[in-house]
Amino acid sequence: MSTDPGYWRHACARSIDTYAPGYFHQRPWLREDFLATPREQFVPDLVWWPDARDDGLYPQLDRTVRPRQWLEAVYRPLAALITQMDDGQTPAANGPASGTFTSSISCPSIVVDMLHHLDPQPGENVLEIGAGTGYSAALLARRLGPRRLVTMEIDAALAQEAAQRLLRLDPALEVLVVTGDGELGYPPRAPYDRIVSTAAVRTIPPAWLHQVRHGGTILTPIDTPYGHDALLTLTCDGAGSATGHLIKPVAFMKLRGQRHQPPWKNLGWPKELPVADAPPWKHHRVTAGPTGQRIYVHRAR
Repeated sequence: MSTDPGYWRHACARSIDTYAPGYFHQRPWLREDFLATPREQFVPDLVWWPDARDDGLYPQLDRTVRPRQWLEAVYRPLAALITQMDDGQTPAANGPASGTFTSSISCPSIVVDMLHHLDPQPGENVLEIGAGTGYSAALLARRLGPRRLVTMEIDAALAQEAAQRLLRLDPALEVLVVTGDGELGYPPRAPYDRIVSTAAVRTIPPAWLHQVRHGGTILTPIDTPYGHDALLTLTCDGAGSATGHLIKPVAFMKLRGQRHQPPWKNLGWPKELPVADAPPWKHHRVTAGPTGQRIYVHRAR
């Protein structure tokens, strides 16, 4: 099999082309940017595969030892690769390991799908929460243009590496990589047309609501009582409140400040939820603002 990154990138795009609407179908620019962005430049040489072996350890992929296997994994449409465990306390150099996943490069299909739902427009001002390796930021920056993207990463080492990768990709994009707590947003460049988070929340941070313009969008995974996260889209009023709905099930790591699981009722969910027979995602309405967060099921009559 080929060790040419372009071969695997095009093969990955062809696979995504076959998926249901919500990927490349309605966003021709996204397919073009995907093919123009070398994902392999945003993946460390050592990553963990997210399925544990029989001994409980997560196997490791090493670019220097098995370059074709590593490259094939980089471009598997439905495969996320783990880039950090235990907030960096488990060194990648130690080989196969067990631990808690704390950073990854999301699978190509979900990166594309989230950008489809975000629908960024050229020239808009966007804040990304969770730079990770910098790959999603690279696709976003190509769409937005120079000096239009701020991407935040709470881990200083990851932020530095992402900044270096983005600079090598195209210095002219001038992506601002900020080391900091994404829950606080980044006021110096607000208001934003859109905020997108690559980490799941349990509650929408108030700072996000105050840093998006009237009519602007927040797109984020949110924790649910249904055993997985859901993708949430919100439209902001420019005064600290927003309304929206859930889109589809997804799986993401939580923001560091929101790893603790409070009771669902404290997160605005109804006291009684039909967990065994969840209503369609689009029927879940979400409001967020100064009085808190509320999620309820709206059934059309």
